[in-house]
Amino acid sequence: MLSSRRTLLARALRCAGALAAGLALSTAMAQTAKPVRILVGFPAGGGSDAIARLLADKLKDQIQAPVVVDNRPGAGGQIAAQALKGAPADGRTLFLSHDHTISILPLVTRNPGYEPVRDFVPVAGIATFVNAFAVSGGTPAPNFGAYVDWVKAQGGGKGAVGIPAPASTPEFLVQLIGQKYQLDLVAAPYRGSAPMVADMLGNQIAAGVGSVQDFIENHKAGKIRVVAVLGGKRQAAMPEVPTFSELGLKGFEDLPYYGLYAPKGTPQRELNRLSVAVSKVLLLPEVRKQLTDLGLTMDYMTQQQLAARERAYTQAWTRIIQGSGFQPQ
Repeated sequence: MLSSRRTLLARALRCAGALAAGLALSTAMAQTAKPVRILVGFPAGGGSDAIARLLADKLKDQIQAPVVVDNRPGAGGQIAAQALKGAPADGRTLFLSHDHTISILPLVTRNPGYEPVRDFVPVAGIATFVNAFAVSGGTPAPNFGAYVDWVKAQGGGKGAVGIPAPASTPEFLVQLIGQKYQLDLVAAPYRGSAPMVADMLGNQIAAGVGSVQDFIENHKAGKIRVVAVLGGKRQAAMPEVPTFSELGLKGFEDLPYYGLYAPKGTPQRELNRLSVAVSKVLLLPEVRKQLTDLGLTMDYMTQQQLAARERAYTQAWTRIIQGSGFQPQ
């Protein structure tokens, strides 16, 4: 009996030692593996940055390598996109982008320095989101109709509305709002949503247009009021806020998206590995909760699905931009 117990104990110790060695080897491999960069075209503190940091934190466990976020703010994401174009196609440089840099900028900029279809390859779609119209805490307007009335009372209906980047979806929305409600609105471009929100919190600008995730925390805290959202239905995170369709401004029901991209020429096996890793990360309950809390709708897309979404969105916005008379700058 004693001999049997000793044998079982020896086996248990060997198993524990093997498990510890395996864990140590796995940790060592993760520490010595070359890091993967996720490029972000906007400053730290904004919605894109928050999503990238959440992905980076969880992806490292899936791919057994460090994952770092590399902010390259400026020009509405062009700087980061150009960095992706020039990066080695080895699966170690990725670009987290929403629709603006991928679908809109090439339509409104004469020479953005990249061509998405030619220079990039989709890895995986992350989520969809909606843009929102918000007013600062110092703006005496509890809803969108009251905001319109307030602007009309401000010396001929003139007003400035912050936008995260020039020639963006928010800028065209500001233009259409001005036309529909006979307001003289000027879109004031910022270098990302973080500085725009900072000015709204300081009552330096009365209103702004950005993604729901840019405003949601301050909206819940009562520091900024989201008064309307785009898309075909109200958002679960703020069900009291009406859509622009409800308010009579239609044509913005197609939802923008977040996707992960790699340089063209990246080996297919690397793309497949990364896409599968992203799909597993998006299944984690804590990730789903955090992205939902940011006002995003989980929407994992394969490489092919993200490419199709990109084409459809680009086609829709080509019609809107051409119809607005906007000339590429």
